[in-house]
Amino acid sequence: MAFSQEFEPLDPKRHAIKEFDCGIDEMNKFLKKFAQKHAKQGISKTMVLTTNEHFSDKKEIAVYYTLSASTVKRKDIPSTSLPTYPIPVTMLARLAVNQKFQGKKLGTKSLIYALRHAVKLNDLGLSTHGLILDALDDNALKFYQKFDFFHPLPGNPLRLFVSMTELRKI
Repeated sequence: MAFSQEFEPLDPKRHAIKEFDCGIDEMNKFLKKFAQKHAKQGISKTMVLTTNEHFSDKKEIAVYYTLSASTVKRKDIPSTSLPTYPIPVTMLARLAVNQKFQGKKLGTKSLIYALRHAVKLNDLGLSTHGLILDALDDNALKFYQKFDFFHPLPGNPLRLFVSMTELRKI
Protein backbone atom coordinates (compact mmCIF):
# COMPACT_ATOMS: atom_id res chain seq x y z
CA MET A 1 0.00 0.00 0.00
CA ALA A 2 1.43 3.35 -1.01
CA PHE A 3 0.81 6.52 0.96
CA SER A 4 0.82 10.10 -0.22
CA GLN A 5 4.07 11.98 0.29
CA GLU A 6 2.73 14.50 2.82
CA PHE A 7 -0.18 15.30 5.07
CA GLU A 8 -2.74 17.67 3.59
CA PRO A 9 -5.69 19.61 5.02
CA LEU A 10 -8.89 17.58 5.31
CA ASP A 11 -11.16 18.19 2.32
CA PRO A 12 -14.52 16.37 2.14
CA LYS A 13 -14.54 16.78 -1.64
CA ARG A 14 -11.28 14.87 -1.98
CA HIS A 15 -11.10 12.55 1.04
CA ALA A 16 -13.19 9.46 1.88
CA ILE A 17 -14.15 10.62 5.37
CA LYS A 18 -17.11 8.26 5.84
CA GLU A 19 -14.94 5.19 5.23
CA PHE A 20 -12.39 6.05 7.93
CA ASP A 21 -12.48 3.75 10.98
CA CYS A 22 -9.79 3.75 13.65
CA GLY A 23 -11.80 1.50 15.98
CA ILE A 24 -12.62 4.30 18.44
CA ASP A 25 -16.08 5.78 17.98
CA GLU A 26 -15.18 9.16 19.48
CA MET A 27 -12.28 9.64 17.05
CA ASN A 28 -14.33 8.49 14.05
CA LYS A 29 -17.20 10.78 15.02
CA PHE A 30 -14.90 13.79 15.32
CA LEU A 31 -13.50 13.27 11.82
CA LYS A 32 -16.91 12.66 10.25
CA LYS A 33 -18.97 15.32 12.04
CA PHE A 34 -16.75 18.01 13.51
CA ALA A 35 -13.32 18.27 11.85
CA GLN A 36 -14.45 20.23 8.80
CA LYS A 37 -16.87 22.37 10.80
CA HIS A 38 -14.16 23.27 13.31
CA ALA A 39 -11.77 24.16 10.49
CA LYS A 40 -14.33 26.55 8.98
CA GLN A 41 -14.89 28.12 12.39
CA GLY A 42 -11.16 28.58 12.98
CA ILE A 43 -11.18 26.25 16.00
CA SER A 44 -8.77 23.60 14.74
CA LYS A 45 -7.14 22.21 11.63
CA THR A 46 -7.22 18.53 10.69
CA MET A 47 -4.52 17.08 8.47
CA VAL A 48 -4.75 13.72 6.70
CA LEU A 49 -2.36 11.25 5.14
CA THR A 50 -3.99 9.36 2.29
CA THR A 51 -3.35 6.16 0.40
CA ASN A 52 -3.47 5.49 -3.32
CA GLU A 53 -6.82 3.72 -2.80
CA HIS A 54 -10.00 5.55 -3.79
CA PHE A 55 -13.65 5.31 -2.79
CA SER A 56 -15.96 6.95 -5.34
CA ASP A 57 -13.17 9.24 -6.57
CA LYS A 58 -12.12 10.16 -3.02
CA LYS A 59 -8.77 9.27 -1.45
CA GLU A 60 -8.70 6.81 1.44
CA ILE A 61 -7.55 8.34 4.75
CA ALA A 62 -4.82 6.32 6.49
CA VAL A 63 -4.29 8.64 9.46
CA TYR A 64 -5.33 12.06 10.69
CA TYR A 65 -4.25 14.53 13.31
CA THR A 66 -5.77 17.78 14.55
CA LEU A 67 -3.96 20.82 15.92
CA SER A 68 -5.48 23.79 17.71
CA ALA A 69 -4.44 26.69 19.90
CA SER A 70 -4.89 26.44 23.65
CA THR A 71 -3.54 27.72 26.96
CA VAL A 72 -2.38 26.13 30.19
CA LYS A 73 -2.14 27.57 33.67
CA ARG A 74 1.32 28.88 34.46
CA LYS A 75 1.51 26.79 37.63
CA ASP A 76 1.10 23.60 35.57
CA ILE A 77 4.22 24.16 33.45
CA PRO A 78 7.65 23.16 34.80
CA SER A 79 9.41 26.50 34.32
CA THR A 80 10.19 29.39 36.62
CA SER A 81 10.72 32.18 34.11
CA LEU A 82 7.19 32.43 32.68
CA PRO A 83 4.61 35.14 33.34
CA THR A 84 1.74 34.38 35.71
CA TYR A 85 -1.07 34.51 33.13
CA PRO A 86 -2.19 31.48 31.04
CA ILE A 87 0.56 30.31 28.72
CA PRO A 88 -0.18 29.74 25.00
CA VAL A 89 0.41 26.21 23.71
CA THR A 90 -0.37 24.20 20.62
CA MET A 91 -2.75 21.33 21.31
CA LEU A 92 -2.53 18.01 19.53
CA ALA A 93 -6.26 17.46 19.85
CA ARG A 94 -6.53 14.22 17.84
CA LEU A 95 -4.33 11.54 16.32
CA ALA A 96 -5.93 8.43 14.83
CA VAL A 97 -4.81 5.66 12.49
CA ASN A 98 -7.23 3.77 10.26
CA GLN A 99 -7.59 0.17 11.54
CA LYS A 100 -6.35 -1.12 8.17
CA PHE A 101 -2.96 0.46 8.85
CA GLN A 102 -2.49 0.00 12.58
CA GLY A 103 0.65 -1.83 13.69
CA LYS A 104 2.75 -0.36 10.86
CA LYS A 105 4.39 2.48 12.84
CA LEU A 106 2.10 5.04 11.20
CA GLY A 107 1.07 6.38 14.60
CA THR A 108 4.67 7.09 15.55
CA LYS A 109 5.55 8.62 12.19
CA SER A 110 2.40 10.73 12.22
CA LEU A 111 3.04 11.93 15.76
CA ILE A 112 6.54 13.09 14.81
CA TYR A 113 5.13 14.81 11.72
CA ALA A 114 2.46 16.57 13.82
CA LEU A 115 5.06 17.70 16.36
CA ARG A 116 7.24 19.10 13.60
CA HIS A 117 4.17 20.83 12.17
CA ALA A 118 3.68 22.52 15.56
CA VAL A 119 7.30 23.75 15.45
CA LYS A 120 6.79 25.04 11.91
CA LEU A 121 3.69 26.96 12.99
CA ASN A 122 5.71 28.44 15.84
CA ASP A 123 8.43 29.51 13.43
CA LEU A 124 5.84 31.12 11.14
CA GLY A 125 4.67 33.38 13.94
CA LEU A 126 2.15 31.49 16.06
CA SER A 127 4.30 31.62 19.17
CA THR A 128 3.53 28.96 21.75
CA HIS A 129 5.55 27.71 24.69
CA GLY A 130 5.02 24.05 23.84
CA LEU A 131 2.48 21.40 22.97
CA ILE A 132 -0.12 19.62 25.06
CA LEU A 133 -2.27 16.60 24.37
CA ASP A 134 -4.89 14.68 26.26
CA ALA A 135 -4.37 10.93 26.03
CA LEU A 136 -7.80 9.40 25.37
CA ASP A 137 -7.23 6.38 27.59
CA ASP A 138 -4.53 4.20 29.16
CA ASN A 139 -3.63 2.62 25.80
CA ALA A 140 -3.05 6.05 24.27
CA LEU A 141 -1.09 7.10 27.35
CA LYS A 142 1.21 4.07 26.96
CA PHE A 143 1.80 5.04 23.34
CA TYR A 144 2.81 8.61 24.24
CA GLN A 145 4.91 7.49 27.22
CA LYS A 146 7.23 5.67 24.80
CA PHE A 147 8.50 9.13 23.93
CA ASP A 148 10.64 10.45 26.78
CA PHE A 149 9.95 14.09 26.03
CA PHE A 150 6.28 14.12 27.16
CA HIS A 151 5.62 15.06 30.78
CA PRO A 152 2.25 14.80 32.59
CA LEU A 153 0.80 18.04 33.90
CA PRO A 154 0.03 18.22 37.64
CA GLY A 155 -3.37 16.90 38.63
CA ASN A 156 -4.08 15.25 35.27
CA PRO A 157 -1.89 12.26 34.34
CA LEU A 158 -3.57 12.00 30.91
CA ARG A 159 -2.62 15.59 29.91
CA LEU A 160 0.91 15.61 28.56
CA PHE A 161 3.22 18.53 27.80
CA VAL A 162 6.41 19.03 25.83
CA SER A 163 8.18 22.37 25.52
CA MET A 164 8.90 23.98 22.18
CA THR A 165 12.60 23.80 23.10
CA GLU A 166 12.30 20.00 23.35
CA LEU A 167 10.22 19.79 20.17
CA ARG A 168 12.96 21.52 18.21
CA LYS A 169 15.30 18.61 19.06
CA ILE A 170 13.04 16.05 17.38
